[in-house]
Parts: sequence; structure tokens; C-alpha cells
Amino acid sequence: MAVDLLDESTVAQYLKTRKVFSPSAEIEVETLAGGVSNVVLAVKAEGREFVLKQALPELKVATKWVVEQRRALVEARALEVLHALTPPSVPKLIDVDAERFVLLIERAPRETTNWKEDLLEGSIQSEVAEDLGRILGHWHKETSLNPEILSEFEEDSLFEQLRINPFYRSLISQHLDIAPRINSLIEELESDKSALVHGDFSPKNILVVKNSKAIILDFEVAHTGNPVFDLAFLLAHVMCKQEFFSDQKQKDALAQCAEKFIAHYEIALGTTAHPSLLWHAATIALARVDGVSRVHYLDPQSQQSLRTRAVDLLSRTNVPTLSEVFFRP
Repeated sequence: MAVDLLDESTVAQYLKTRKVFSPSAEIEVETLAGGVSNVVLAVKAEGREFVLKQALPELKVATKWVVEQRRALVEARALEVLHALTPPSVPKLIDVDAERFVLLIERAPRETTNWKEDLLEGSIQSEVAEDLGRILGHWHKETSLNPEILSEFEEDSLFEQLRINPFYRSLISQHLDIAPRINSLIEELESDKSALVHGDFSPKNILVVKNSKAIILDFEVAHTGNPVFDLAFLLAHVMCKQEFFSDQKQKDALAQCAEKFIAHYEIALGTTAHPSLLWHAATIALARVDGVSRVHYLDPQSQQSLRTRAVDLLSRTNVPTLSEVFFRP
């Protein structure tokens, strides 16, 4: 059954009905940008500020991409679990409407910046990458030791719809030479169910506080799976950003981010990252130019450069090293 979507004209009464605000509250509403998979509204009243998210039945991308709205309920539970592990780094969940797939979340401090925007503007702080490595390593380590959490987040269809199909399978018909490699990476993802995986660990979902500490958003792809995906998803974005810049200084700064992210992740985890990490990163980077969800900021020349780079990495007999992927002449 279709669910009515909220907007600026209907959200105030909805929140009063949910008893979030009093019946007499004067509620300020603002539509937030970047809602590809959700209605995203900022609301403010009675000295409190929240962000409301309602899952869309179809993602707003160039290619048709239908996905189940119940992902909102997955996100709600993931917020609760990971906020408990790292309270400063994950917003607090305020309310869940399971019938309309609506979440209400505390709003991050206004002085934060978006890490994707920071990076594209050339503000490349490796301290943020360090913090992200520590946070993610802590999440993966602690959840891998908790059978109840692993059981609760066992999920195949949403991860298939939102990640494996658009970022792996969609590439196979276009790149038959590396299809066996991509299929082997899919098998790795599907066969490892060892930690709670964020599933969208991307710069666009990371807010940066003034002290270079990170706040992570958007947990709707959270699932019990292979932790390599979170690492690869972030590193793929670093690869994309390297292609965006022509200045070697900025490319090197991004390489430092990749290096420090993995180093601090491994310290927090207490062991090394998955051996095929860089192949996963190259696959996801390739999907950003040839898959369903493509980056908007690369010109045709940069897209071709990233495509060539990724295919070369995936064609190698041995997994490339971090230096080979990111520290290029």
C-alpha cells in the first residue's frame, strides 16, 4: 500500500499528532538538500531541533531504482545500537513511525560542515579520516562480538537492492574482462556475516565538527555483513576526489587521508583489514562512473581516467597496495 509522503505543509500537524510538539507549537520547517532516498525536513519548535526522514519508495537517480521503504526501520535500530557505542558520533533517535516509515532524529550542531563539500573545496583534513577510522573500527569490533546484534541485522534483500546490484552487478555486462573478479568480490560480500556494516560510509554522510571530529548519518543500509564494504566505500570516494583535482598537493593530501583512515581503523579493530579491500574499492569507484549511482562532479576526462585506473587495478593478478592505489606520480 502506498504511504503518503510528508512535506512542508503537512509535517507540523503530523508532529503534533505524534506528540513531539504541543498542539500550540509554532513549528519552523525547512526542506534539506540531498534527499536522494528520503524526504528530509528540518523542524524547529519549543527550543528543540530535529531532522525528519521519510523513506521514498523509489530513489531519485537517473536510472530507475526501486527499494523497500522498510529500510527506515533498519536505520532506526542501527541508530540506537551505534549511538550507544559512540554517542558523540551518531545522532540520537527521537521517534519512529513504523507505519509511515518516518524517523525523527536530533539535529547536529549548526556549526558542522559536510565532509564531501569540504573535500571538494580543497579543505582536506586527515584528522577527520583518523577519527572515522577509529569510529568504524570500534563499531566493527564491538558488533562482531555481539551475537544478538548480528542476528538482529541479518539482511540480504536491502543490501542486494541498494549496494550489490548497483555497485557490483551493474558493471558486469559493461566490463566482461573483469567480470570474474567482480563475481568473486560479490561472493566475498555474500559469504561473510561477521559485523554490523553501515553500508553507506560516504563523505556525504559525514558531518565535521570544528575539532575535526566526525558525526555519521544515514544508516538505512545497515546490515550484518562483510566489514570490508564500509572501508571500500569510503576509499572509493577518495579515489573519485583524487580524479577531481589536478593539483598534486591535493591528490597527496587525499592519499594521506586514505592511509590514516586505514591505519587508525586497524588499530581500533586490533587486526588488519580484509586482504582484497583495494579491489572492492576499485569496483565501487568504477561504479561511480559506470553504475547506477554516478558522481556528478567529474568531467568526461576525469571519468575516463577513473575508469581506466579502476579497471587496471581489477585486472591485476595480485591485490594492489594502498600506495599503488593512492600515491601516484
